[in-house]
Amino acid sequence: MINGIFDSHAHYDDSAFDEDRRVLLESLPGKGIAGVINCASDLGTSESSLSLAENFSFIYAACGVHPHEAKEAPANFVEILKNYLIKEKCVAVGEIGLDYHYDFSPRDIQLEVFEKQLILANELGMPVVIHDREAHEDTMNLLKKHKPKGVVHCFSGSAEMAKEILKIGMYIGLGGAVTFKNAKKPCEVAAMVPDDRLLIETDCPYMTPVPHRGERNSSAFIPFTAEKLAEVRNTDAQTIIDITRRNACELFGVTV
Repeated sequence: MINGIFDSHAHYDDSAFDEDRRVLLESLPGKGIAGVINCASDLGTSESSLSLAENFSFIYAACGVHPHEAKEAPANFVEILKNYLIKEKCVAVGEIGLDYHYDFSPRDIQLEVFEKQLILANELGMPVVIHDREAHEDTMNLLKKHKPKGVVHCFSGSAEMAKEILKIGMYIGLGGAVTFKNAKKPCEVAAMVPDDRLLIETDCPYMTPVPHRGERNSSAFIPFTAEKLAEVRNTDAQTIIDITRRNACELFGVTV
């Protein structure tokens, strides 16, 4: 069995886990899971992410306002968010960024809320967890401007964009998408990211890897993603798990 898995991006406070959340989470250490970053999408889920982190030793929280929820952020959201970010089990600002696929929030508001959180993260010396969907140019412009430490999660850009992310000093997060049938771009990126800049994730309950695509995702499915990354990188799955765990601990300042 693969051991020492660090899932760098999950949403265990999602309603998809309401029926069996505690049972599932209690089972994860026995399935080789050593660490999980549970990422918020707004102020309410920042609180629930922290609650999970405080109740499970292997879970850590990222608190922030997702682009989908940017339009709902109150005028003083930065001050409110800061109160969550200073908690002991909060290790990152996230999930934050831009989403021009759904445009659930107007783009000008997305940009404003994103930039305010990048500034806050730098003020607090915290890493960021970045969401970027079909907003590559604007995302890169802000990342180059503020040069945060952090990760672009569920990376969907090109290998060329990945190189720009790496130049800033950030990490690339890859998940179940690398196992999908038409995963040419993710696999190209997976092949070129240096060992010390790679993170593995689920984005659960979403992005379930093959052969479980269509089911609810969980950290227990990470070995399937690790196997595919190992294939692309000419190594073995346990090596992928070991390097991504070390990287997650380094980025988020935790020990597992």
